[in-house]
Amino acid sequence: MLLDTASLYFRAFYGVPDKVTAPDGSPINAARGLLDIIAKLVTLYEPTHVIACWDDDWRPQWRVDLIPSYKAHRVVEVVPAGPDVEEVPDPLEAQIPLIRETLAAIGIPIIGVAEHEADDVIGTLATNADMPVDIVTGDRDLFQLIDDARDVRLIYTARGMSNLEIFTDATLVAKYGVLPSQYVDFATMRGDASDGLPGVAGVGEKTAATLLKTHGDLASIRAAAEAGEGMSAGVSAKILAAAAYLDVAPTVVAVATSLPITAPGVPLRALDPAEHDAAVALAEKWNLGGSMTRAIAAVSAAAS
Repeated sequence: MLLDTASLYFRAFYGVPDKVTAPDGSPINAARGLLDIIAKLVTLYEPTHVIACWDDDWRPQWRVDLIPSYKAHRVVEVVPAGPDVEEVPDPLEAQIPLIRETLAAIGIPIIGVAEHEADDVIGTLATNADMPVDIVTGDRDLFQLIDDARDVRLIYTARGMSNLEIFTDATLVAKYGVLPSQYVDFATMRGDASDGLPGVAGVGEKTAATLLKTHGDLASIRAAAEAGEGMSAGVSAKILAAAAYLDVAPTVVAVATSLPITAPGVPLRALDPAEHDAAVALAEKWNLGGSMTRAIAAVSAAAS
Protein backbone atom coordinates (compact mmCIF):
# COMPACT_ATOMS: atom_id res chain seq x y z
CA MET A 1 0.00 0.00 0.00
CA LEU A 2 1.50 3.29 -1.17
CA LEU A 3 0.23 6.37 0.65
CA ASP A 4 0.13 9.78 -1.00
CA THR A 5 0.95 11.13 2.43
CA ALA A 6 0.40 14.85 1.90
CA SER A 7 -2.98 14.17 0.28
CA LEU A 8 -3.98 12.22 3.39
CA TYR A 9 -2.68 14.57 6.05
CA PHE A 10 -4.33 17.55 4.35
CA ARG A 11 -7.59 15.57 4.41
CA ALA A 12 -7.01 14.73 8.08
CA PHE A 13 -6.26 18.36 8.94
CA TYR A 14 -9.54 19.59 7.49
CA GLY A 15 -11.52 16.59 8.71
CA VAL A 16 -10.60 16.61 12.40
CA PRO A 17 -11.64 19.61 14.54
CA ASP A 18 -8.79 21.96 15.40
CA LYS A 19 -9.95 22.03 19.02
CA VAL A 20 -8.09 18.71 19.35
CA THR A 21 -4.73 19.78 20.77
CA ALA A 22 -1.73 18.53 22.71
CA PRO A 23 -1.47 19.29 26.46
CA ASP A 24 0.60 22.40 25.63
CA GLY A 25 -2.04 23.63 23.18
CA SER A 26 -0.16 22.57 20.03
CA PRO A 27 -2.34 21.47 17.08
CA ILE A 28 -2.45 17.71 16.54
CA ASN A 29 -5.61 17.23 14.47
CA ALA A 30 -3.73 16.24 11.29
CA ALA A 31 -1.48 13.79 13.15
CA ARG A 32 -4.41 12.15 14.91
CA GLY A 33 -6.50 12.10 11.77
CA LEU A 34 -3.74 10.52 9.70
CA LEU A 35 -3.31 7.74 12.28
CA ASP A 36 -7.03 7.02 12.08
CA ILE A 37 -6.92 7.04 8.28
CA ILE A 38 -4.05 4.54 8.30
CA ALA A 39 -5.83 2.35 10.85
CA LYS A 40 -8.93 2.26 8.64
CA LEU A 41 -7.00 1.55 5.44
CA VAL A 42 -4.93 -1.22 6.97
CA THR A 43 -8.00 -2.82 8.57
CA LEU A 44 -10.08 -2.63 5.37
CA TYR A 45 -7.51 -3.67 2.79
CA GLU A 46 -5.05 -5.77 4.85
CA PRO A 47 -1.80 -4.77 3.11
CA THR A 48 1.35 -6.67 4.01
CA HIS A 49 3.53 -3.58 3.44
CA VAL A 50 2.75 0.14 3.79
CA ILE A 51 4.96 3.01 2.60
CA ALA A 52 4.39 6.71 3.24
CA CYS A 53 5.46 8.43 0.01
CA TRP A 54 6.69 11.97 0.59
CA ASP A 55 6.94 15.25 -1.32
CA ASP A 56 10.63 16.10 -0.98
CA ASP A 57 9.88 18.76 -3.59
CA TRP A 58 6.19 19.53 -4.11
CA ARG A 59 6.91 21.73 -7.18
CA PRO A 60 10.04 20.43 -8.94
CA GLN A 61 11.90 23.03 -10.94
CA TRP A 62 12.17 20.75 -13.96
CA ARG A 63 8.36 20.71 -14.19
CA VAL A 64 8.17 24.48 -13.67
CA ASP A 65 10.76 25.01 -16.42
CA LEU A 66 8.41 23.26 -18.84
CA ILE A 67 5.17 24.90 -17.62
CA PRO A 68 5.79 27.98 -15.43
CA SER A 69 2.17 28.02 -14.23
CA TYR A 70 2.57 24.56 -12.68
CA LYS A 71 1.19 24.89 -9.12
CA ALA A 72 2.15 28.59 -9.23
CA HIS A 73 -1.04 29.64 -7.42
CA ARG A 74 0.06 27.65 -4.35
CA VAL A 75 3.43 29.36 -3.95
CA VAL A 76 3.79 31.72 -0.98
CA GLU A 77 7.55 32.16 -1.12
CA VAL A 78 10.15 31.60 -3.84
CA VAL A 79 13.39 30.14 -2.48
CA PRO A 80 16.24 30.60 -4.99
CA ALA A 81 18.42 27.88 -3.48
CA GLY A 82 15.67 25.35 -2.76
CA PRO A 83 12.07 24.26 -3.27
CA ASP A 84 9.42 26.99 -3.32
CA VAL A 85 7.37 27.25 -0.15
CA GLU A 86 3.84 25.88 -0.55
CA GLU A 87 0.81 27.57 0.95
CA VAL A 88 0.15 25.36 3.97
CA PRO A 89 -1.86 26.47 7.02
CA ASP A 90 0.52 27.21 9.90
CA PRO A 91 -1.22 24.76 12.27
CA LEU A 92 -0.67 21.98 9.70
CA GLU A 93 2.93 22.95 8.95
CA ALA A 94 3.68 22.73 12.67
CA GLN A 95 2.50 19.11 12.73
CA ILE A 96 4.72 17.75 9.95
CA PRO A 97 7.57 16.69 12.30
CA LEU A 98 5.06 14.96 14.58
CA ILE A 99 3.46 13.21 11.60
CA ARG A 100 6.85 11.83 10.57
CA GLU A 101 7.50 10.74 14.16
CA THR A 102 4.15 8.94 14.45
CA LEU A 103 4.71 7.09 11.18
CA ALA A 104 8.09 5.89 12.41
CA ALA A 105 6.56 4.88 15.73
CA ILE A 106 4.15 2.42 14.07
CA GLY A 107 6.78 1.07 11.69
CA ILE A 108 5.76 2.76 8.43
CA PRO A 109 8.78 3.88 6.34
CA ILE A 110 8.83 7.27 4.65
CA ILE A 111 10.33 7.59 1.17
CA GLY A 112 10.96 10.82 -0.70
CA VAL A 113 13.33 11.75 -3.50
CA ALA A 114 15.06 15.09 -4.01
CA GLU A 115 13.55 17.23 -6.79
CA HIS A 116 10.54 14.93 -7.05
CA GLU A 117 7.01 14.72 -5.74
CA ALA A 118 5.36 11.88 -3.84
CA ASP A 119 3.58 11.04 -7.11
CA ASP A 120 6.94 10.18 -8.65
CA VAL A 121 7.87 7.98 -5.70
CA ILE A 122 4.53 6.22 -6.01
CA GLY A 123 4.99 5.85 -9.76
CA THR A 124 8.38 4.22 -9.38
CA LEU A 125 7.40 1.87 -6.57
CA ALA A 126 4.10 0.86 -8.18
CA THR A 127 5.69 0.21 -11.57
CA ASN A 128 8.53 -1.88 -10.18
CA ALA A 129 6.75 -3.74 -7.38
CA ASP A 130 6.87 -7.53 -7.29
CA MET A 131 3.49 -7.78 -5.55
CA PRO A 132 -0.02 -6.32 -5.94
CA VAL A 133 -0.23 -2.60 -5.17
CA ASP A 134 -2.89 -0.34 -3.72
CA ILE A 135 -2.28 3.41 -4.22
CA VAL A 136 -4.15 5.63 -1.77
CA THR A 137 -4.70 9.21 -2.94
CA GLY A 138 -7.19 11.93 -3.76
CA ASP A 139 -5.09 12.97 -6.78
CA ARG A 140 -6.47 12.08 -10.20
CA ASP A 141 -3.02 12.24 -11.79
CA LEU A 142 -2.22 8.83 -10.33
CA PHE A 143 -4.98 7.18 -12.37
CA GLN A 144 -2.26 6.74 -14.99
CA LEU A 145 -0.68 4.01 -12.83
CA ILE A 146 -3.71 1.72 -12.64
CA ASP A 147 -2.88 -1.60 -14.27
CA ASP A 148 -5.12 -4.65 -13.98
CA ALA A 149 -2.51 -6.88 -15.59
CA ARG A 150 -0.02 -6.04 -12.84
CA ASP A 151 -2.68 -5.83 -10.09
CA VAL A 152 -2.16 -2.12 -9.43
CA ARG A 153 -5.35 -0.42 -8.32
CA LEU A 154 -6.14 2.97 -6.81
CA ILE A 155 -8.10 3.69 -3.64
CA TYR A 156 -9.56 7.14 -4.26
CA THR A 157 -10.26 9.33 -1.24
CA ALA A 158 -11.74 12.42 -2.92
CA ARG A 159 -15.25 11.66 -1.68
CA GLY A 160 -14.07 11.14 1.89
CA MET A 161 -12.89 8.22 4.00
CA SER A 162 -16.47 6.99 4.35
CA ASN A 163 -16.88 6.84 0.57
CA LEU A 164 -13.66 5.28 -0.67
CA GLU A 165 -13.68 4.25 -4.33
CA ILE A 166 -11.54 1.49 -5.82
CA PHE A 167 -10.40 2.29 -9.34
CA THR A 168 -9.35 -0.41 -11.80
CA ASP A 169 -9.08 -0.36 -15.59
CA ALA A 170 -12.83 -0.89 -15.92
CA THR A 171 -13.71 1.77 -13.34
CA LEU A 172 -11.60 4.36 -15.13
CA VAL A 173 -13.09 3.53 -18.51
CA ALA A 174 -16.58 3.77 -17.05
CA LYS A 175 -15.87 7.17 -15.48
CA TYR A 176 -13.82 8.90 -18.18
CA GLY A 177 -13.94 6.69 -21.28
CA VAL A 178 -10.16 6.23 -21.37
CA LEU A 179 -7.70 3.52 -20.37
CA PRO A 180 -5.05 4.16 -17.72
CA SER A 181 -2.44 4.11 -20.49
CA GLN A 182 -4.28 7.04 -22.12
CA TYR A 183 -4.75 9.04 -18.94
CA VAL A 184 -1.67 11.25 -19.30
CA ASP A 185 -2.81 12.36 -22.76
CA PHE A 186 -6.37 12.80 -21.48
CA ALA A 187 -5.27 14.92 -18.50
CA THR A 188 -2.92 16.93 -20.71
CA MET A 189 -5.75 17.94 -23.04
CA ARG A 190 -8.33 18.47 -20.28
CA GLY A 191 -5.97 20.45 -18.06
CA ASP A 192 -6.20 20.81 -14.30
CA ALA A 193 -6.71 24.17 -12.63
CA SER A 194 -5.63 22.77 -9.26
CA ASP A 195 -2.18 22.10 -10.71
CA GLY A 196 -2.01 25.19 -12.91
CA LEU A 197 -2.25 23.16 -16.13
CA PRO A 198 -4.26 25.12 -18.72
CA GLY A 199 -5.12 22.22 -21.01
CA VAL A 200 -6.19 22.74 -24.61
CA ALA A 201 -8.58 25.69 -24.76
CA GLY A 202 -12.05 24.50 -25.71
CA VAL A 203 -11.26 20.79 -25.26
CA GLY A 204 -12.94 19.31 -22.20
CA GLU A 205 -13.19 15.79 -20.85
CA LYS A 206 -15.75 14.53 -23.38
CA THR A 207 -13.90 15.83 -26.41
CA ALA A 208 -10.56 14.56 -25.10
CA ALA A 209 -12.03 11.11 -24.47
CA THR A 210 -13.64 11.02 -27.91
CA LEU A 211 -10.39 11.99 -29.60
CA LEU A 212 -8.50 9.29 -27.73
CA LYS A 213 -11.13 6.68 -28.55
CA THR A 214 -10.82 7.58 -32.22
CA HIS A 215 -7.06 8.08 -32.53
CA GLY A 216 -5.55 6.18 -29.61
CA ASP A 217 -3.00 8.66 -28.30
CA LEU A 218 -2.00 12.31 -28.35
CA ALA A 219 0.65 11.89 -31.03
CA SER A 220 -1.94 10.43 -33.40
CA ILE A 221 -4.44 13.15 -32.49
CA ARG A 222 -1.89 15.85 -33.31
CA ALA A 223 -1.00 14.15 -36.59
CA ALA A 224 -4.68 13.94 -37.54
CA ALA A 225 -5.18 17.61 -36.66
CA GLU A 226 -2.28 18.61 -38.89
CA ALA A 227 -3.73 16.52 -41.70
CA GLY A 228 -7.21 17.93 -41.12
CA GLU A 229 -8.66 14.45 -40.74
CA GLY A 230 -10.70 12.56 -38.14
CA MET A 231 -12.11 15.57 -36.30
CA SER A 232 -13.97 18.78 -36.96
CA ALA A 233 -12.13 21.79 -38.30
CA GLY A 234 -12.83 23.60 -35.03
CA VAL A 235 -11.28 20.89 -32.86
CA SER A 236 -8.36 20.57 -35.24
CA ALA A 237 -7.71 24.30 -34.92
CA LYS A 238 -7.76 24.06 -31.12
CA ILE A 239 -5.24 21.21 -31.10
CA LEU A 240 -2.93 23.04 -33.49
CA ALA A 241 -3.17 26.29 -31.51
CA ALA A 242 -2.01 24.44 -28.38
CA ALA A 243 1.10 23.00 -30.04
CA ALA A 244 3.62 24.64 -27.71
CA TYR A 245 1.74 23.45 -24.63
CA LEU A 246 1.28 19.94 -26.02
CA ASP A 247 5.02 19.69 -26.70
CA VAL A 248 5.81 19.83 -22.98
CA ALA A 249 2.71 19.07 -20.92
CA PRO A 250 2.81 15.26 -21.14
CA THR A 251 6.25 15.30 -19.52
CA VAL A 252 4.86 17.38 -16.65
CA VAL A 253 1.75 15.23 -16.19
CA ALA A 254 3.50 11.85 -16.42
CA VAL A 255 4.87 10.59 -13.11
CA ALA A 256 8.38 9.22 -12.88
CA THR A 257 8.67 5.45 -12.94
CA SER A 258 12.42 4.86 -12.73
CA LEU A 259 13.78 6.80 -9.77
CA PRO A 260 16.75 5.18 -7.97
CA ILE A 261 14.68 3.74 -5.12
CA THR A 262 13.37 0.38 -4.04
CA ALA A 263 10.64 -0.46 -1.57
CA PRO A 264 11.82 -1.54 1.87
CA GLY A 265 11.37 -5.28 2.23
CA VAL A 266 10.17 -5.11 5.82
CA PRO A 267 6.46 -5.96 6.11
CA LEU A 268 4.04 -4.61 8.69
CA ARG A 269 4.68 -6.23 12.07
CA ALA A 270 3.54 -6.05 15.64
CA LEU A 271 5.63 -3.63 17.68
CA ASP A 272 8.04 -5.21 20.13
CA PRO A 273 7.60 -4.23 23.80
CA ALA A 274 10.11 -1.37 23.67
CA GLU A 275 8.60 0.01 20.46
CA HIS A 276 5.09 -0.31 21.87
CA ASP A 277 6.08 1.57 25.02
CA ALA A 278 7.72 4.30 22.94
CA ALA A 279 4.61 4.68 20.75
CA VAL A 280 2.37 4.87 23.83
CA ALA A 281 4.69 7.46 25.40
CA LEU A 282 4.55 9.52 22.21
CA ALA A 283 0.76 9.29 22.24
CA GLU A 284 0.61 10.42 25.87
CA LYS A 285 2.99 13.31 25.25
CA TRP A 286 0.95 14.64 22.33
CA ASN A 287 -2.57 13.55 23.30
CA LEU A 288 -2.83 11.20 20.34
CA GLY A 289 -5.06 8.98 22.45
CA GLY A 290 -7.19 6.37 20.75
CA SER A 291 -5.81 7.26 17.32
CA MET A 292 -2.42 5.79 18.17
CA THR A 293 -4.05 2.83 19.91
CA ARG A 294 -6.13 2.05 16.82
CA ALA A 295 -3.14 2.40 14.49
CA ILE A 296 -1.00 0.07 16.61
CA ALA A 297 -3.83 -2.46 16.74
CA ALA A 298 -4.42 -2.32 12.99
CA VAL A 299 -0.74 -2.78 12.17
CA SER A 300 -0.45 -5.68 14.62
CA ALA A 301 -3.58 -7.37 13.23
CA ALA A 302 -2.32 -7.02 9.65
CA ALA A 303 0.94 -8.64 10.63
CA SER A 304 -0.70 -11.66 12.26
